[in-house]
Amino acid sequence: MRANTFSLVFDEEEFNEGQYSQEVARRFGTEHHEIPVSEQDTLAVLPEALCAMDHPTIDGINTYLVSAKTRAAGVKVALTGLGADEMFAGYSNFRHVPRMEVFSKRFGRLPRLARRPLSTSVALFAGKFAGKNDRSRKLAELAAGQDSVLHPPFVHPYFLVRALFGAAEREALVGASFENSERTLECILRESITQTSNLDPVNRVSYLESHWYMRNTLLRDADFMSMAHSLELRVPFLDRALVEACLRIPGDKKLQGDSPKSLLLASLGVALPREIVNRPKCGFTLPFERWLHGEMRPLIEDALIKNNWDQTLISSGGVQEVWNRFFAGETSWSRPWSLFVLKHWCERNL
Repeated sequence: MRANTFSLVFDEEEFNEGQYSQEVARRFGTEHHEIPVSEQDTLAVLPEALCAMDHPTIDGINTYLVSAKTRAAGVKVALTGLGADEMFAGYSNFRHVPRMEVFSKRFGRLPRLARRPLSTSVALFAGKFAGKNDRSRKLAELAAGQDSVLHPPFVHPYFLVRALFGAAEREALVGASFENSERTLECILRESITQTSNLDPVNRVSYLESHWYMRNTLLRDADFMSMAHSLELRVPFLDRALVEACLRIPGDKKLQGDSPKSLLLASLGVALPREIVNRPKCGFTLPFERWLHGEMRPLIEDALIKNNWDQTLISSGGVQEVWNRFFAGETSWSRPWSLFVLKHWCERNL
Protein backbone atom coordinates (compact mmCIF):
# COMPACT_ATOMS: atom_id res chain seq x y z
CA MET A 1 0.00 0.00 0.00
CA ARG A 2 1.43 3.40 -0.99
CA ALA A 3 1.68 6.19 1.52
CA ASN A 4 -0.52 9.25 0.96
CA THR A 5 1.02 12.72 0.93
CA PHE A 6 -0.82 16.05 0.94
CA SER A 7 0.23 19.60 0.12
CA LEU A 8 -1.42 22.97 -0.46
CA VAL A 9 -1.01 24.72 -3.81
CA PHE A 10 -1.79 28.35 -4.66
CA ASP A 11 -2.40 30.50 -7.73
CA GLU A 12 0.13 32.96 -6.30
CA GLU A 13 3.30 31.63 -7.89
CA GLU A 14 5.76 32.89 -5.27
CA PHE A 15 3.95 30.84 -2.60
CA ASN A 16 3.24 27.75 -4.69
CA GLU A 17 5.55 24.77 -4.06
CA GLY A 18 3.47 22.30 -6.05
CA GLN A 19 6.20 21.32 -8.53
CA TYR A 20 8.63 20.56 -5.70
CA SER A 21 6.20 18.47 -3.65
CA GLN A 22 5.27 16.54 -6.80
CA GLU A 23 8.93 15.73 -7.45
CA VAL A 24 9.49 14.55 -3.85
CA ALA A 25 6.32 12.43 -4.02
CA ARG A 26 7.57 10.87 -7.26
CA ARG A 27 10.97 10.07 -5.72
CA PHE A 28 9.37 8.33 -2.74
CA GLY A 29 6.51 6.76 -4.69
CA THR A 30 3.65 8.24 -2.67
CA GLU A 31 0.02 8.74 -3.62
CA HIS A 32 0.16 12.52 -3.77
CA HIS A 33 -2.81 14.85 -3.30
CA GLU A 34 -2.68 18.54 -4.16
CA ILE A 35 -5.10 20.84 -2.35
CA PRO A 36 -5.79 24.06 -4.30
CA VAL A 37 -6.40 26.98 -1.92
CA SER A 38 -7.58 30.42 -2.99
CA GLU A 39 -8.29 33.61 -1.08
CA GLN A 40 -12.01 32.90 -1.45
CA ASP A 41 -11.59 29.37 -0.05
CA THR A 42 -9.78 30.74 2.98
CA LEU A 43 -12.37 33.46 3.59
CA ALA A 44 -15.12 30.81 3.46
CA VAL A 45 -13.58 28.66 6.23
CA LEU A 46 -12.01 31.48 8.25
CA PRO A 47 -14.88 31.81 10.81
CA GLU A 48 -14.70 28.09 11.61
CA ALA A 49 -10.90 28.10 11.75
CA LEU A 50 -10.83 31.08 14.11
CA CYS A 51 -13.38 29.39 16.37
CA ALA A 52 -11.14 26.31 16.54
CA MET A 53 -8.37 28.37 18.18
CA ASP A 54 -8.20 27.80 21.93
CA HIS A 55 -5.71 30.67 22.22
CA PRO A 56 -4.76 33.59 19.95
CA THR A 57 -2.12 32.67 17.37
CA ILE A 58 -0.95 33.90 13.98
CA ASP A 59 -0.41 30.35 12.76
CA GLY A 60 -2.66 27.37 12.17
CA ILE A 61 -4.96 28.33 9.27
CA ASN A 62 -2.62 26.41 6.95
CA THR A 63 -2.92 23.29 9.11
CA TYR A 64 -6.70 23.70 9.30
CA LEU A 65 -6.95 23.68 5.50
CA VAL A 66 -4.67 20.71 4.86
CA SER A 67 -6.19 18.73 7.75
CA ALA A 68 -9.71 19.14 6.35
CA LYS A 69 -8.75 17.58 3.00
CA THR A 70 -6.58 14.90 4.58
CA ARG A 71 -9.43 13.74 6.83
CA ALA A 72 -11.89 13.92 3.92
CA ALA A 73 -9.63 11.48 2.05
CA GLY A 74 -10.25 8.94 4.80
CA VAL A 75 -6.99 9.44 6.70
CA LYS A 76 -7.29 9.35 10.49
CA VAL A 77 -3.62 9.53 11.52
CA ALA A 78 -0.98 11.57 9.69
CA LEU A 79 2.73 12.20 10.08
CA THR A 80 4.06 15.76 10.14
CA GLY A 81 7.58 17.12 9.73
CA LEU A 82 7.29 19.37 12.79
CA GLY A 83 10.57 19.42 14.69
CA ALA A 84 12.92 18.79 11.77
CA ASP A 85 13.98 22.44 11.50
CA GLU A 86 14.38 22.77 15.26
CA MET A 87 16.45 19.59 15.64
CA PHE A 88 18.56 19.87 12.47
CA ALA A 89 19.10 23.66 12.30
CA GLY A 90 16.87 24.35 9.33
CA TYR A 91 15.91 27.96 10.08
CA SER A 92 18.04 30.95 9.12
CA ASN A 93 17.98 31.85 12.84
CA PHE A 94 20.56 29.13 13.45
CA ARG A 95 23.09 31.22 11.53
CA HIS A 96 21.85 34.72 12.34
CA VAL A 97 21.31 34.48 16.11
CA PRO A 98 24.81 33.16 17.03
CA ARG A 99 26.32 36.06 15.05
CA MET A 100 24.05 38.51 16.84
CA GLU A 101 25.04 36.92 20.15
CA VAL A 102 28.73 37.55 19.37
CA PHE A 103 27.99 41.14 18.31
CA SER A 104 25.97 41.74 21.46
CA LYS A 105 28.74 40.44 23.73
CA ARG A 106 31.47 42.42 21.99
CA PHE A 107 29.37 45.57 21.91
CA GLY A 108 28.61 45.17 25.62
CA ARG A 109 32.33 45.10 26.46
CA LEU A 110 32.88 48.55 25.00
CA PRO A 111 33.07 51.52 27.39
CA ARG A 112 29.68 53.15 27.82
CA LEU A 113 30.95 56.41 26.33
CA ALA A 114 31.75 54.48 23.14
CA ARG A 115 28.56 52.42 23.13
CA ARG A 116 26.16 55.33 23.20
CA PRO A 117 27.23 57.13 19.99
CA LEU A 118 27.80 53.81 18.23
CA SER A 119 24.29 52.56 19.04
CA THR A 120 22.89 55.87 17.79
CA SER A 121 24.86 55.51 14.56
CA VAL A 122 23.60 51.95 14.00
CA ALA A 123 20.03 53.09 14.57
CA LEU A 124 20.44 55.92 12.06
CA PHE A 125 22.03 53.54 9.54
CA ALA A 126 19.19 51.06 9.97
CA GLY A 127 16.57 53.73 9.40
CA LYS A 128 18.26 55.47 6.48
CA PHE A 129 19.87 52.63 4.53
CA ALA A 130 18.15 49.41 5.61
CA GLY A 131 14.71 50.99 5.24
CA LYS A 132 11.71 51.35 7.49
CA ASN A 133 10.93 47.67 7.92
CA ASP A 134 10.84 45.00 10.63
CA ARG A 135 14.46 43.94 10.07
CA SER A 136 15.86 47.47 10.27
CA ARG A 137 13.93 48.19 13.46
CA LYS A 138 15.36 45.04 15.04
CA LEU A 139 18.86 45.98 13.94
CA ALA A 140 18.43 49.34 15.64
CA GLU A 141 17.06 47.70 18.77
CA LEU A 142 19.97 45.25 18.86
CA ALA A 143 22.40 48.17 19.10
CA ALA A 144 20.22 50.31 21.34
CA GLY A 145 19.69 47.42 23.74
CA GLN A 146 23.36 47.49 24.68
CA ASP A 147 23.02 51.00 26.14
CA SER A 148 21.32 50.25 29.44
CA VAL A 149 21.16 53.93 30.36
CA LEU A 150 19.03 54.91 27.38
CA HIS A 151 17.21 51.61 26.73
CA PRO A 152 16.24 48.53 28.75
CA PRO A 153 18.53 45.68 27.63
CA PHE A 154 16.85 42.78 25.84
CA VAL A 155 17.39 39.32 27.25
CA HIS A 156 18.92 37.57 24.22
CA PRO A 157 19.05 38.20 20.44
CA TYR A 158 16.84 35.16 19.80
CA PHE A 159 13.85 36.84 21.40
CA LEU A 160 14.51 39.98 19.41
CA VAL A 161 14.51 37.99 16.16
CA ARG A 162 11.33 36.06 16.99
CA ALA A 163 9.39 39.01 18.44
CA LEU A 164 6.54 40.31 16.32
CA PHE A 165 6.76 43.79 17.79
CA GLY A 166 9.77 45.73 19.07
CA ALA A 167 9.83 47.43 22.46
CA ALA A 168 8.63 50.81 21.10
CA GLU A 169 5.81 49.11 19.18
CA ARG A 170 4.73 47.10 22.22
CA GLU A 171 4.65 50.27 24.31
CA ALA A 172 2.49 51.98 21.69
CA LEU A 173 0.09 49.02 21.69
CA VAL A 174 -0.30 48.36 25.42
CA GLY A 175 0.34 51.85 26.82
CA ALA A 176 0.38 52.19 30.62
CA SER A 177 0.71 48.46 31.28
CA PHE A 178 3.90 48.22 29.21
CA GLU A 179 6.49 48.55 31.98
CA ASN A 180 5.01 45.95 34.35
CA SER A 181 4.36 43.43 31.59
CA GLU A 182 7.90 43.86 30.24
CA ARG A 183 9.43 43.16 33.66
CA THR A 184 7.33 40.02 34.07
CA LEU A 185 8.24 38.81 30.60
CA GLU A 186 11.94 39.53 31.14
CA CYS A 187 12.06 37.29 34.22
CA ILE A 188 10.49 34.42 32.31
CA LEU A 189 12.84 34.78 29.35
CA ARG A 190 15.96 35.05 31.53
CA GLU A 191 15.07 31.79 33.24
CA SER A 192 14.84 30.14 29.82
CA ILE A 193 18.29 31.43 28.84
CA THR A 194 19.72 30.07 32.11
CA GLN A 195 18.59 26.61 31.01
CA THR A 196 20.84 26.86 27.93
CA SER A 197 24.09 27.79 29.69
CA ASN A 198 25.73 24.42 28.90
CA LEU A 199 24.82 24.51 25.19
CA ASP A 200 26.83 25.89 22.27
CA PRO A 201 25.26 28.85 20.40
CA VAL A 202 23.62 26.73 17.68
CA ASN A 203 22.13 24.21 20.10
CA ARG A 204 21.02 27.10 22.30
CA VAL A 205 18.92 28.30 19.36
CA SER A 206 17.65 24.74 18.92
CA TYR A 207 16.49 24.67 22.54
CA LEU A 208 14.90 28.12 22.32
CA GLU A 209 13.13 27.37 19.04
CA SER A 210 11.80 24.13 20.53
CA HIS A 211 10.86 25.59 23.90
CA TRP A 212 9.19 28.76 22.62
CA TYR A 213 8.22 28.83 18.95
CA MET A 214 7.60 25.12 18.40
CA ARG A 215 6.00 24.23 21.72
CA ASN A 216 3.89 27.36 22.15
CA THR A 217 2.92 27.94 18.52
CA LEU A 218 3.58 25.14 16.04
CA LEU A 219 2.66 22.12 18.18
CA ARG A 220 -0.35 23.68 19.86
CA ASP A 221 -1.71 25.11 16.62
CA ALA A 222 -1.19 21.87 14.74
CA ASP A 223 -2.94 19.96 17.52
CA PHE A 224 -6.15 21.96 17.78
CA MET A 225 -6.42 22.65 14.04
CA SER A 226 -6.04 18.97 13.11
CA MET A 227 -8.32 17.76 15.90
CA ALA A 228 -10.98 20.19 14.64
CA HIS A 229 -11.29 17.64 11.80
CA SER A 230 -10.73 14.55 14.01
CA LEU A 231 -7.31 14.03 12.46
CA GLU A 232 -4.49 12.88 14.72
CA LEU A 233 -1.01 14.17 13.95
CA ARG A 234 2.17 12.28 14.90
CA VAL A 235 5.57 13.99 15.16
CA PRO A 236 8.37 11.44 14.51
CA PHE A 237 11.11 14.12 14.55
CA LEU A 238 10.25 14.77 18.20
CA ASP A 239 10.84 11.22 19.37
CA ARG A 240 12.62 11.65 22.70
CA ALA A 241 15.63 9.54 21.78
CA LEU A 242 16.08 11.48 18.53
CA VAL A 243 15.76 14.86 20.26
CA GLU A 244 18.34 13.92 22.90
CA ALA A 245 20.70 12.61 20.22
CA CYS A 246 20.35 15.79 18.14
CA LEU A 247 21.11 18.04 21.10
CA ARG A 248 24.37 16.10 21.63
CA ILE A 249 25.56 16.89 18.08
CA PRO A 250 27.92 19.91 18.09
CA GLY A 251 26.23 22.92 16.57
CA ASP A 252 28.90 23.56 13.95
CA LYS A 253 28.32 20.08 12.49
CA LYS A 254 24.64 20.89 11.99
CA LEU A 255 25.62 23.89 9.87
CA GLN A 256 28.09 22.02 7.66
CA GLY A 257 27.31 21.63 3.97
CA ASP A 258 25.73 23.82 1.34
CA SER A 259 22.11 23.36 2.42
CA PRO A 260 20.05 23.61 5.61
CA LYS A 261 19.52 20.36 7.52
CA SER A 262 22.46 18.72 5.74
CA LEU A 263 22.67 15.93 8.35
CA LEU A 264 19.01 15.06 7.83
CA LEU A 265 19.37 15.09 4.05
CA ALA A 266 22.39 12.81 4.26
CA SER A 267 20.40 10.26 6.28
CA LEU A 268 17.45 9.98 3.86
CA GLY A 269 18.93 7.22 1.74
CA VAL A 270 17.40 8.85 -1.36
CA ALA A 271 19.14 11.58 -3.35
CA LEU A 272 16.88 14.57 -3.86
CA PRO A 273 17.26 16.84 -6.91
CA ARG A 274 19.61 19.77 -6.33
CA GLU A 275 16.89 22.25 -7.33
CA ILE A 276 14.96 21.09 -4.25
CA VAL A 277 17.88 20.79 -1.85
CA ASN A 278 19.47 24.12 -2.78
CA ARG A 279 16.36 26.27 -3.20
CA PRO A 280 15.77 29.06 -0.67
CA LYS A 281 14.02 28.10 2.55
CA CYS A 282 10.26 28.65 2.28
CA GLY A 283 7.97 28.28 5.28
CA PHE A 284 4.48 26.76 5.26
CA THR A 285 2.91 30.18 4.68
CA LEU A 286 -0.36 31.19 3.08
CA PRO A 287 -0.28 34.22 0.72
CA PHE A 288 -1.57 36.58 3.43
CA GLU A 289 0.86 39.27 2.28
CA ARG A 290 -1.13 39.44 -0.96
CA TRP A 291 -4.57 38.61 0.44
CA LEU A 292 -4.60 41.39 3.04
CA HIS A 293 -4.38 43.82 0.11
CA GLY A 294 -7.21 42.02 -1.69
CA GLU A 295 -10.62 40.61 -0.81
CA MET A 296 -9.59 39.95 2.77
CA ARG A 297 -8.83 43.62 3.44
CA PRO A 298 -12.37 44.79 4.40
CA LEU A 299 -12.75 42.01 6.98
CA ILE A 300 -9.41 42.77 8.65
CA GLU A 301 -9.85 46.53 8.42
CA ASP A 302 -13.31 46.42 10.01
CA ALA A 303 -11.98 44.43 12.95
CA LEU A 304 -8.85 46.52 13.50
CA ILE A 305 -9.92 50.05 12.68
CA LYS A 306 -13.70 50.41 12.65
CA ASN A 307 -14.41 48.48 15.85
CA ASN A 308 -13.18 49.60 19.26
CA TRP A 309 -10.67 47.85 21.50
CA ASP A 310 -12.45 48.59 24.79
CA GLN A 311 -12.49 44.93 25.85
CA THR A 312 -8.69 44.75 25.71
CA LEU A 313 -5.67 46.68 26.97
CA ILE A 314 -4.66 47.38 23.37
CA SER A 315 -4.47 50.97 22.16
CA SER A 316 -6.56 51.65 19.06
CA GLY A 317 -4.01 54.27 18.01
CA GLY A 318 -1.23 51.69 18.19
CA VAL A 319 -3.31 49.30 16.06
CA GLN A 320 -3.94 52.03 13.47
CA GLU A 321 -0.19 52.65 13.26
CA VAL A 322 0.49 48.93 12.59
CA TRP A 323 -2.17 48.88 9.86
CA ASN A 324 -0.75 52.02 8.25
CA ARG A 325 2.80 50.61 8.29
CA PHE A 326 1.61 47.42 6.61
CA PHE A 327 0.17 49.32 3.67
CA ALA A 328 3.28 51.47 3.50
CA GLY A 329 5.35 48.30 3.11
CA GLU A 330 7.12 48.89 6.43
CA THR A 331 5.92 45.76 8.26
CA SER A 332 4.83 42.27 7.28
CA TRP A 333 1.32 40.79 7.20
CA SER A 334 1.90 38.88 10.46
CA ARG A 335 1.64 42.05 12.57
CA PRO A 336 -1.89 43.18 11.59
CA TRP A 337 -2.99 39.55 11.28
CA SER A 338 -1.92 38.83 14.87
CA LEU A 339 -3.99 41.77 16.09
CA PHE A 340 -6.99 40.62 14.02
CA VAL A 341 -6.83 37.14 15.56
CA LEU A 342 -6.43 38.63 19.06
CA LYS A 343 -9.46 40.87 18.52
CA HIS A 344 -11.59 37.95 17.34
CA TRP A 345 -10.47 35.77 20.26
CA CYS A 346 -11.24 38.49 22.81
CA GLU A 347 -14.72 39.06 21.39
CA ARG A 348 -15.49 35.34 21.70
CA ASN A 349 -13.95 34.73 25.11
CA LEU A 350 -14.14 37.94 27.17
